Amino acid sequence: MFGIGFQELIIIAIIALLIVGPKKLPDLAKTLGKGLSEFRKATDGISDDLKQTMQSDEKPKEDGLKDKLLLNKPDQEESKPVASDENTKKS
Repeated sequence: MFGIGFQELIIIAIIALLIVGPKKLPDLAKTLGKGLSEFRKATDGISDDLKQTMQSDEKPKEDGLKDKLLLNKPDQEESKPVASDENTKKS
């Protein structure tokens, strides 16, 4: 847990006990625990949202627009050479 060993935790607890006092230390620990749990919930929610967004971006959207464009493309190409052939015949 953050690279802190048992001895370091005891030293931090003793310093906190001296600074805050024995009456307010349980309230401080409770508030700190609630804050950490809320932070963890928020980060989990954000990571879940990012995963869902990435998965939805990876899926191809099939609305048929690509097929329509591909099917209409040969019709337009056929009309262009005909117009250029008429211009060359007139010259």
